[in-house]
Amino acid sequence: QVQLVESGGGLVQAGGSLRVSCAASGIILSINAMGWHRRVPGKQRELVATITSGDNTIYADSVKGRFTISRDNRKNTVNLQMNSLKPEDTAVYFCNVAGKGLRGPFDSWGQGTQVTVSS
Repeated sequence: QVQLVESGGGLVQAGGSLRVSCAASGIILSINAMGWHRRVPGKQRELVATITSGDNTIYADSVKGRFTISRDNRKNTVNLQMNSLKPEDTAVYFCNVAGKGLRGPFDSWGQGTQVTVSS
């Protein structure tokens, strides 16, 4: 079983920066995509950014140019650097990692970390 542990997040003023990180643990044979999603109460969860094993990235239009996703394959971690934060970025951010473990394919989610941007 692959588990994800998120860190970072918190409270910041509009225009500020935050970094959230996610570490995958367990017996991992390979990792395909790693990504971040977010959810605002009353709304559906949305993709923020994703990065593939070939370092191809996809960003939501709302965060392009402000957020940067990166991964460390040796440490099985994925990071999201968030700059020029806006109040509308306030949400619970979830890490997602998909790959292959000892028991076959996995698609794991973190517990979520709160990001709050004050105006």
